[in-house]
Amino acid sequence: MDFKDLLRLQGYDPDLRERIVLLRHRPFETRLARAMPWIIEERPDLFEVYQSVPGRPKAALRRADFVASFLGLSPGKAHFVGLYRIGEARSLDHDAFWRIPENLTLREMGYEGFTADHADRVGAELQFDLERLPFYSNWRGRLVIDFPPPERSWFRWVDRGIFPVSTILEESAFAAPPPDWREIDLTFAELLALPASWRARLAEWRGIYLIFDESDRRGYVGSACGRENIYGRWQVYARDGHGGNRELRGRDPHNYRFSILERLAPDLPAEDVIARENSWKLRLHSRQPLGLNAN
Repeated sequence: MDFKDLLRLQGYDPDLRERIVLLRHRPFETRLARAMPWIIEERPDLFEVYQSVPGRPKAALRRADFVASFLGLSPGKAHFVGLYRIGEARSLDHDAFWRIPENLTLREMGYEGFTADHADRVGAELQFDLERLPFYSNWRGRLVIDFPPPERSWFRWVDRGIFPVSTILEESAFAAPPPDWREIDLTFAELLALPASWRARLAEWRGIYLIFDESDRRGYVGSACGRENIYGRWQVYARDGHGGNRELRGRDPHNYRFSILERLAPDLPAEDVIARENSWKLRLHSRQPLGLNAN
């Protein structure tokens, strides 16, 4: 079965009446590529703004009626996001682009967006009104199609290509479980958009964590053994930026990176957790004046 067959089953005619462009999003920015599945799952408002300024495919979108949106998670494959009706388009210069709040949030996740150099070359970009349609919405993140080479050609006219249905997953690939705790390294913006599966796992773990301030390369070591464990503690920082810690007050939390130094048993007594925290403070020299721990 081809993706075109799914369109026909829902009353769309990709060969005759409707012009449908297939977009396979695959951000070149490493951090944004890592976060994009979470963004689609947890912050669809950010994704809608992201794809509303398509860049190079804008000429095709001006001639099309619909856009079939996919995300490239692996070579030769594309995971379904949604089918959108294309509406009006408006010109967007560099300043207007960066006045959109969602773009500022995406920038904190690694998005380069509409750069000044690109603005010097093209002057302005187009932003499209895209209306998501109830087209196999329960297959979002589950429907996977084959995407023929070349990889760099990330938008195609549906009627001119062959896009076989590869598989329909049991669960959405956009809600994948978190990696090994040793590999967690989150920006502040990513902390605000954690998938539900990540939140649940972090809430199970007691542990010692590091907040690293990229602005001056100083670190803060903390421990979590209260309600919802690491997730609960990190959410305090997400709310106020300092978590009640004196040396973090007045700093910009958007410069922070969150990682786990040591995962501890969920029933480890609080006094043992504090002892492990103090051990890490000594070894990482995180107390003042070298680090951000006041004690």
